[in-house]
Amino acid sequence: MGYRTLKQCIVDLRKTGRLVDVDEPVDPNLELAAVQRRVFERGGPALYFSKPIGCSFPMVSNLFGTEERIEYIFRDGVEPLRKAIQWGADPLQSRLEISTGLFSLGMSGWFSRPKFVRRAPVFACRTTLDVLPKLVSWPRDGGPYITLPQVYTEDPDHPGVGRSNLGMYRVQLSGNDYEPNREVGLHYQIQRGIAAHHAAAIRRGEPLPVNVFVGGAPAMTLAAVMPLPEGLSELLFAGLLGRHRIPLYSPKEPQVEAVLRRNLGVPLSVYAEADFCLTGFLDAGIIKPEGPFGDHLGYYSLRHDFPVFRVENVFHRKDAVWPFTVVGRPPQEDSMFGRFIHKIVGSVVTQKLPGVHAVHAVDEAGVHPLLLAIGSERYVPYEKNRRAAELHTLAHAVLGFGQLSLAKFLFLAAREDDPGLDVYNTEKFLKHVLCRADWRRDVHFVTQTTADTLDYSGGELNRGSKMFVAVSGPPIRELPTEFDGDVKSKNPRIAFPGVVCIEGNVVPNDGALEKFPLIVIVDNSEFTAASLRNFLWTTFTKSDPAVDVHGVGEFTENKHWGCTGPLIVDARRKPHHAPELEEPPEIARRADALTDRILRSLI
Repeated sequence: MGYRTLKQCIVDLRKTGRLVDVDEPVDPNLELAAVQRRVFERGGPALYFSKPIGCSFPMVSNLFGTEERIEYIFRDGVEPLRKAIQWGADPLQSRLEISTGLFSLGMSGWFSRPKFVRRAPVFACRTTLDVLPKLVSWPRDGGPYITLPQVYTEDPDHPGVGRSNLGMYRVQLSGNDYEPNREVGLHYQIQRGIAAHHAAAIRRGEPLPVNVFVGGAPAMTLAAVMPLPEGLSELLFAGLLGRHRIPLYSPKEPQVEAVLRRNLGVPLSVYAEADFCLTGFLDAGIIKPEGPFGDHLGYYSLRHDFPVFRVENVFHRKDAVWPFTVVGRPPQEDSMFGRFIHKIVGSVVTQKLPGVHAVHAVDEAGVHPLLLAIGSERYVPYEKNRRAAELHTLAHAVLGFGQLSLAKFLFLAAREDDPGLDVYNTEKFLKHVLCRADWRRDVHFVTQTTADTLDYSGGELNRGSKMFVAVSGPPIRELPTEFDGDVKSKNPRIAFPGVVCIEGNVVPNDGALEKFPLIVIVDNSEFTAASLRNFLWTTFTKSDPAVDVHGVGEFTENKHWGCTGPLIVDARRKPHHAPELEEPPEIARRADALTDRILRSLI
């Protein structure tokens, strides 16, 4: 059976050598996060900090920091959940299909149904916001944050658990203009389920009740990051993965004692086994500045107006432990979530989009900035000089599907050209595209559209552009691996075959570059070309397609843009870009020393 509480998980990981206790004092202000990043990078264990400085609760991190550990934590639930998807209990299918599939699964289907309880361990103690751990991960962060929150809301038009939403939206506990011990910031990005509930509450002129859970069963944490469709509760997923019915205290259930209901004053269902629970409201139309926050693209998301969560209660269980994670330039611990979710429901996109065989959101590029996809090209199979046609239809479908709609660059290839092509072999996939791309016809833009909230390359919050490249047919060029003559442009470096990085604009008539299909202009060509990871991060996080993609011999014909020579991506830092994440030297020195001591203790 799966873990029902965070404490059960911690005890088991400690017993099996997958968690190490850190008993020396560590500061939640920058130091804890720096240690977490280093231990994750070195594939280390989960970390239980028993004495965080200035904190009343122990803290735990890196629970999901390796693929092996995350597989171990959910070892009892993965196969039943995969089976549920096979039987038609696909989380993206209709409720009728889900209920039919779960019925066929017997006990597994039973686990998907939350159960209502009369008592909840999370109500054992009350506290205030200022007592909660004050985790600050990066120097410019606007304040302490909850980094593994489970934000619970219900549909005001259809209240109840059935249409509830459980999402992981960052919560700023203090700072900025927030009223101390009363208000916190609730930052949710576009394409998130809570937005529909908030919109309904605003339309009705009502505050939106909100609960924020921290801790509890690991399955609840994973469920909160699942990209499920609107109107489908993540509690179903949590029960299936955790192999137990999720226990809820509901003030509306008749079996709840009336005196308990009155004393708590909680309008929404509460996850009974959470370690912490904050309850309160989003008042309609009230916003305040939130941020900055060092985020998963490797930059700060800046200070912007977001809803204010007015907190009325802070509860915690007697043995509460505060779990946290740290985000930054990928890969980080949150990368493991994405990989694990793909293993469970990776077939969902291909089931929903016929003709699409694989999609990969490239983590090293920040996830949403770059998608790689493989599709079928069957519109005119008899055509000798095949070119992309059906792939265009599939590209628009991918860019309109759930959170994939936040993608910025999409490269799409025809399966018929190479049945063994793998979207997870990023360098080989890009080479496949570059040796086939005809920049006169294969580049397509979507302008003045939405973009990832965390991506500032478009110069405006939630706004930007998209570009897709769809290739089909045999190669039209060989990819060069060296320069043909002297390069006139500044500091050229070959990142991999067919791709050259330079500093500054391309010098006109630089014949040594004309055979390279892709030229990337960067601030530091040596850094960018040093590794595929550096190339992906620099190129796709620092460029907006409509503004920063150019070409040698560019033209517009019938409103279609193309170029006759190499494609050029300007991936230099722009004045409107958010600052990169940097670590203070003194924090780095202390974190290096502590990390070494932690990992030596395992030998």
